[in-house]
Amino acid sequence: MEKAMIRMRMSMHDAHYGGNLVDGAKMLQLFGDVATELLIRQDGDEGLFAGYDKVEFKAPVFAGDYIEAVGEIVHVGNSSRKMVFEARKVIIPRPDINESACDVLEEPIVVCRAEGTCVVPKDKQRK
Repeated sequence: MEKAMIRMRMSMHDAHYGGNLVDGAKMLQLFGDVATELLIRQDGDEGLFAGYDKVEFKAPVFAGDYIEAVGEIVHVGNSSRKMVFEARKVIIPRPDINESACDVLEEPIVVCRAEGTCVVPKDKQRK
């Protein structure tokens, strides 16, 4: 089925806790954006996120990290769309080297996984 991906750098604005730790809710915000793209591709409408069935935070995310969030529709009902998501850390800052050094990770680090359901009302489905 259709897949979508978004990649973005976590900023100091995203840091919510000591040590520049990013709030886990930021990963859910990224999943929401991925879900919106998936629904537009599937139905021609942004739809609505009904809820998450499962969310697992696997590793911390810090300001300066690049996060890649991917999602896929795994089941299509009459108006519901079941989706799975994964967020991975792909680039990390290296302040131990200097203030602008970063490393691309050889193996991305999974920071969050989730499953959820979105709904596109029948009268808004265009495909």
